[in-house]
Amino acid sequence: QVQLVESGGGLVQPGGSLRLSCAASGSIFRINGMGWFRQVPGKQRELVAAIINDRGTNYADSVAGRFTISRDNAKTTVYLQMNSLKPEDTAVYYCNTPAMSYNWGQGTQVTVSS
Repeated sequence: QVQLVESGGGLVQPGGSLRLSCAASGSIFRINGMGWFRQVPGKQRELVAAIINDRGTNYADSVAGRFTISRDNAKTTVYLQMNSLKPEDTAVYYCNTPAMSYNWGQGTQVTVSS
């Protein structure tokens, strides 16, 4: 079973940037794609970005043009570059396949506040 570890969160002012990382304990080469989710208290976890091997990337409307998902050549690490951050981006961010195939990691907290 693949284990996922997210990192890179923190406190940032509105308009700032952060880069999140998701490391898999094993090769995710065989996985068709990976995604970044976020969750705020009282709401369902939502998929905000996905990278699919043969079909590129997809983004939620709320983050399109500001967030960029990528993965390393070994396909064991997935990144989320977040620019022009807004207070409404505040959430715990998680990675998983878009189908949520694996156990969730602990996530990484992103707080956007002045």
